[in-house]
Amino acid sequence: MFSLQFGAATAKHLFPTVGAAGASTLRLALSAAVLVALPVTRPRPRSWDRAQWTSVVVLGVTMAAMNSAFYEAVERLPLGIAITIEFLGPLGLAAGLSRRLTDGLWVLLALVGVGLLSLGDVHGGQALDRVGVAFALVAGAGWAAYIGAASRIGVTGPDRGGLAGASVVAGVLTLPVGVASAGTALLSWRVLGLGLVVAVLASVIPYSFELQALRTLPKRVFSILVALEPAIGSLVGLVLLDQALGGWSVAAIALVITAGVGATATAPRPAPVEAGLGG
Repeated sequence: MFSLQFGAATAKHLFPTVGAAGASTLRLALSAAVLVALPVTRPRPRSWDRAQWTSVVVLGVTMAAMNSAFYEAVERLPLGIAITIEFLGPLGLAAGLSRRLTDGLWVLLALVGVGLLSLGDVHGGQALDRVGVAFALVAGAGWAAYIGAASRIGVTGPDRGGLAGASVVAGVLTLPVGVASAGTALLSWRVLGLGLVVAVLASVIPYSFELQALRTLPKRVFSILVALEPAIGSLVGLVLLDQALGGWSVAAIALVITAGVGATATAPRPAPVEAGLGG
């Protein structure tokens, strides 16, 4: 999560030159190039069956949608606020899969937190950018879809090269928009160098570890850790981008984190399988 947020903060320095769309294209295309080049992550598509191909393509589509929308949001909103709104995606997914009243209350608490973000900024004299908020919500939906797609990769495979294949799909999908937005500015050596840093920090490192985590950790533990991302985003935004948040915003982010941790911590544990029952 720290690597991902440091990458997002670094990408902000690309926005004046290539825009959010260009930065997203550089991140996904260059991360695909790195993953394909590394022997340990190089894909072997000829050995994939139909289910594995489907898993890779679906993951790539969700990555393209999530990353493109998130960078559009970060261009218009402070990093901590953008990631807080985006977190409604996985939290809403968890609540949608549950029929318990408790989960609905956690979601309500998160919505109160997001509402406080707007209230805090209005009191500070500056309202949240509505387009930025809309993009953050789209990114949240993409984040929820990404978690499901990444979990599917963990079940169906491929065991090796799945992330690289998905990154290639995401890079191809975002390339036309990035080229149309930034043009030849994408070929500047400075832009390419900064884009490579963003690709490694924001995609290669975090996605590699996340896919491994989703293979080995219970989703409940993974979700608790993800709930800390708004706090990390706010800290990185303060240190690297000088995006200091007011008391209202800090309280709002605390509510969203509490909702995320509470929703996962109070989730019912799966019933143990008794020996001798079933196959």
